[in-house]
Amino acid sequence: MPADPDYFVHPSSVIDPPAHIGAGTRVWHFCHVMAGARIGRECVLGQNVFVAATAVLGDRVHIQNNVSVYDGVVLEDEVFCGPSVVFTNVRTPRTFVSRRDAYEPTRVCRGASLGANATVICGATIGAYALVGAGAVVTCDVPPHGLVYGNPARLHGWVCTCGEALPTPVPSATCRACARAYTLTAGGLQAQ
Repeated sequence: MPADPDYFVHPSSVIDPPAHIGAGTRVWHFCHVMAGARIGRECVLGQNVFVAATAVLGDRVHIQNNVSVYDGVVLEDEVFCGPSVVFTNVRTPRTFVSRRDAYEPTRVCRGASLGANATVICGATIGAYALVGAGAVVTCDVPPHGLVYGNPARLHGWVCTCGEALPTPVPSATCRACARAYTLTAGGLQAQ
């Protein structure tokens, strides 16, 4: 760690060099960031967060307490992970069989939010500005702006970039909170 870093690390946390941590990031109590991890600018890692060697966090990512971001997980800019979110990177783990060559990537796209205790099975992509409800088990891709919850997580509606639920049904919708307009296309919800 640099003698005078431009980010904050609580004394109880461990940063294995060389890890890249962007300016203005705050790493709180009992965290572990492994060598090779990349963490962007102005991120917040709450208590007891683990970031693996090949994990990537964009700028302004907020991770609440007790989250492990394993190898193969990418969190794009402005992603929010609630307390105790779970990521996986192998579908068929065995302690006695090495599966390092079987890691499946997981991507959480810009601005998406994952509720407390949500579980994301490896190989899934969570689209930009999607909202995953607390306790959901995500087993497949979530479209941009999708609102999913349940076990397994199912699409129950759509959310605006600002996070508000959009009126349904949605061939087109306007957010009541910020007046952004959207149209449903084959690729998901698109801003007009």
